[in-house]
Amino acid sequence: MIEAYLKHEEERNAQGIPALPLNPEQATGLCELLQNPPAGKEDFLLNLLTERVSPGVDPAAEVKAAFLADLLSGAKTSPLIDKVKAVQILGSMIGGYNVQPLIGALSDAELADEAVAALSAMTYVYDAAQQVIDLSKNNAAAKKVVESWANAEWFSNKPAMAETITVKVFKVEGEINTDDFSPAGDAWSRPDIPLHALAMGKTRFPGGIEEIAKWRAEGHQVAFVGDVVGTGSSRKSACNSVLWY
Repeated sequence: MIEAYLKHEEERNAQGIPALPLNPEQATGLCELLQNPPAGKEDFLLNLLTERVSPGVDPAAEVKAAFLADLLSGAKTSPLIDKVKAVQILGSMIGGYNVQPLIGALSDAELADEAVAALSAMTYVYDAAQQVIDLSKNNAAAKKVVESWANAEWFSNKPAMAETITVKVFKVEGEINTDDFSPAGDAWSRPDIPLHALAMGKTRFPGGIEEIAKWRAEGHQVAFVGDVVGTGSSRKSACNSVLWY
């Protein structure tokens, strides 16, 4: 699994884009390795788990959350991840499959504080919010979460926005449309946002992404400006490409 991932990463890096997130099969293999990590690969494997599995309700996230839940229950163990660390990693997964294990941790005295911190910063809990509300009637940790949600601390605790933001403007003269950002001829790659973004502007403003990359490497924040921006091809994919850069 490690060798296959490193080969894939090398191929993607040659294109100037990151490796794809792990798929469910890779995530399963990773979780097995984390229970008995090869010597010298500990940091690499832990980084894959924390940084290279998509969050939310991605299929690989389900594998990750289930593994971390097993660590919390004691069904599985890893020399790299204790129970507190498992809660912290679950808390970084935004929402979805991580929510139920975190709610369970609210009733564990050893883990409750970490679970409160994780859930208080989370909004993608959907119907599970009612579970926390019900639990808060006789669980002090759950009550802290509900109070934090009520006070919108998930928002107010974020860093303040800068008073001023200075940007360098990349401007395209004349009319452009979403097909210039997400060419229909490259529609096959739209699910792979970094790969698809390589096609942005290749006809309408060739060399643009290289220029933007150069400015960013120089430390500039970049704003994209067009005289007229209309709709053509996929608007969602067009936005994804612009946001990627």
